[in-house]
Amino acid sequence: MNSEISAAAKDRRSGITLRELEVLQALVTAGTAISAARRLGISQSAVSRRLAQLEERLGFQLFLRAGGRLVPTVEAMSINEQLTPVFDTLARIANHADQPEKAHVGTLAIVAPPTIAHRFLPSRIAAFKKQNPDLQITFEVLSSDSLLTGIAECRFDVGLTDSITAHEGIQNEQLLETQAICILPQHHPLAGLDVIRPTDLQGEDFIALSRRHSSRVAIDRVFDKAGVNLNIVIEASTNVSAMEFVREGLGVSLLNPFPLVHQMGEGVVLRPFVPTLCYTTNFLLPSSHAPSAVTLAFIQATRASLDRNAYPTVPTNI
Repeated sequence: MNSEISAAAKDRRSGITLRELEVLQALVTAGTAISAARRLGISQSAVSRRLAQLEERLGFQLFLRAGGRLVPTVEAMSINEQLTPVFDTLARIANHADQPEKAHVGTLAIVAPPTIAHRFLPSRIAAFKKQNPDLQITFEVLSSDSLLTGIAECRFDVGLTDSITAHEGIQNEQLLETQAICILPQHHPLAGLDVIRPTDLQGEDFIALSRRHSSRVAIDRVFDKAGVNLNIVIEASTNVSAMEFVREGLGVSLLNPFPLVHQMGEGVVLRPFVPTLCYTTNFLLPSSHAPSAVTLAFIQATRASLDRNAYPTVPTNI
């Protein structure tokens, strides 16, 4: 009897369609059925129907309703994360199936906060410009608050940030999830450890990010829970400046490795930090209209350029 039930469940799962998975991805990104429908170019009822079919095939709920929005479950987020490289591959195949992709024209307005703007995007934007020589690109560096306002007001086509965003006028497209690292001067005594824990930093001089950063609250909470009083010697407004203070030997710091690992330089070392603190870096898009073809092409090119293995993670045996 149990084997028959298992076989029936397997048959249902084998019938999952690409459109059902596209609906899942659109709902995770958009948060509402109507926004997902607009992104996919189908009706809201079609979105709801495909979601119900997918949940029936899988045998569990994928979204919870809260305040008029569809909140993805842990299972939905896990499936969506695995779908991103699949759809990226399908998009590349579709673009190059018949002939080389035609260069884009028109305009593209990009915005990012200082660290991402200076340490990650310039080479990607330059490569995209070379592939699209007639495309007019504007690139602005703004604080996270101003960035969000600019995206919501459609003054920019796309932004990139690791700040937590909750704005009705903005859609999120995930680029990368990373784990906090501890940055230390190269010859610091703690550099001999494989993993840094809160108690290891008791009494150590600490370079903290300013309180306007969304991650500062989470970091303070971790140390409070561990009963560790940080000896904060300086507060920095950007990850780059915090790392430079570490390089100068003023203390240690806890930072998002993205995008610092792309240009670490000499004089500093990094170590995984436990407990895990996660950061999510997202592309931000105006929710009032669908992204243009050139915007989607830039997002795809940026994803394709990313080496996900460059970012350290906590060993599984810790």
